[in-house]
Amino acid sequence: MIGDLLNRLERVRRMGDNRWIACCPAHGDRHPSLNIRLTDDDTILLVCRSGGCSAHDIVSAVGMNLTDLFPKTDRHHAPRQKYPFSAREILAAMVPESFCIALIGKQMSQGITPDEKTLQTLLKAVERISAAHSYAEGL
Repeated sequence: MIGDLLNRLERVRRMGDNRWIACCPAHGDRHPSLNIRLTDDDTILLVCRSGGCSAHDIVSAVGMNLTDLFPKTDRHHAPRQKYPFSAREILAAMVPESFCIALIGKQMSQGITPDEKTLQTLLKAVERISAAHSYAEGL
């Protein structure tokens, strides 16, 4: 699936594990601007950073369909697990943590060495954001 897509694109370069960049076929790219990522469940994510092309436009330009971006399994028929919080609620809950990290980071960039209590606050904020990310991945 990913191999088929990559073979149809021009100037493909690997950017890391399961990540590539290529010229976007939907708008006649001369410089690679199409980010391609293969997720853990074999879904292909496409983001055009230059022309803002839709995934539909991109796959159509290479003779594929949107369904080709998703694994061929029966998983979509399994009932989805319900979570008590939406992604939006999780993100909203992380605003104070983000402000905390930004404030301490600004102080550190100004040469202010944080005391032990401030460092513990920073670490706790990072842990909470990490936990929220892990939770959101399960949504």
